[in-house]
Amino acid sequence: MNDSTRYNRQIILPEIGEAGQYKLSKAKVLIIGAGGLGAAVLPYLAAAGVGEIGIVDDDVIEVSNLQRQVIYKTSAVGNYKVDEAKAMVSELNPLVKVNAIAEKLSGKNAIFLFEQYDIVVDATDNLSIKYLINDACLVTNKPMVYGSIFRFQGQVSVFNYQSGPTYRCLYPDENSQSLNCTDAGVIGISVGIIGMLQANEIIKMILEIGEVLSGKILVYNVLNNEQQKYDFEKNTIAKLDKKTFEEKYKVTENQIEEIDAEVILNEIDNDEVLFLDVRNEEELPKLNFKNGIQIPLIKLENEIEKLNPNNTIYIYCQSGIRSNIAAELLQKKNFKNVKSIVGGALALSQIVKEKIAD
Repeated sequence: MNDSTRYNRQIILPEIGEAGQYKLSKAKVLIIGAGGLGAAVLPYLAAAGVGEIGIVDDDVIEVSNLQRQVIYKTSAVGNYKVDEAKAMVSELNPLVKVNAIAEKLSGKNAIFLFEQYDIVVDATDNLSIKYLINDACLVTNKPMVYGSIFRFQGQVSVFNYQSGPTYRCLYPDENSQSLNCTDAGVIGISVGIIGMLQANEIIKMILEIGEVLSGKILVYNVLNNEQQKYDFEKNTIAKLDKKTFEEKYKVTENQIEEIDAEVILNEIDNDEVLFLDVRNEEELPKLNFKNGIQIPLIKLENEIEKLNPNNTIYIYCQSGIRSNIAAELLQKKNFKNVKSIVGGALALSQIVKEKIAD
């Protein structure tokens, strides 16, 4: 099967043609997050023939993801999302180059990664990461395709497109609180619709057709099918250089201390430390430490009195993302010695098995 056969139905569109298909084949798109939004964006970019796609996510697949992250299979639970996403694209369109980047986006890697691509897609549900994406896009002069979900409502916009308005122009308050899908709940259809709208903006930018949602935000409600578009302006303070970026995110990243699972092997039976599991009750594998307690992240703030601020607390989730959030929460509540376990329950489970085998 040649390229023209695969892409025939879009090549015959006068707005695309062979020239447009060539543009798609040369485009490089970086998707931050391989969750619900990413799972909707990715297959449409790959099917359209976007030449190179990077996927950044250090999380693994959990059973609770499958309700909305529809590119994953039940048999893949426990595997890295980026690896499974790459395998899916290879089956869908082997002509597309996929870079699976099993890392957490941070101030340390964002600039380097963004410089390798033409367009950056925000497919996250983490507010602080959205500001990080915005700021790295400003430094590298890349457009940011934004998507966000709150229950039955979603938002789509394109920031920093041809030096247009940025995320901070629309949402200047970095300290505002926002619930993610885990906390607020979400229906899979919502992320599917918003993700496809994001993919639409990406395709339009690559092909240089249509009207890009720059300086506009589209708000869509899945319960009543109503949508509105609102205009917003660029403000003059939305400028950032590399030095300022590095200074800002160096401070942020050093706040949470992370520790490798192997390092705390000898602490498993230490009565003076506490292992805090912030996963939901149904998540596997189960770890039964004699000095352990489980408080799901969503309940942590309300049940914080169960913890002793004077204890050394090792926090873990499934792979290490929620534990960082929990550690930050406890630090704000004056817990002095909290550490997030790198690799989470998956790494701990393997170490416990090895210890038993020895």
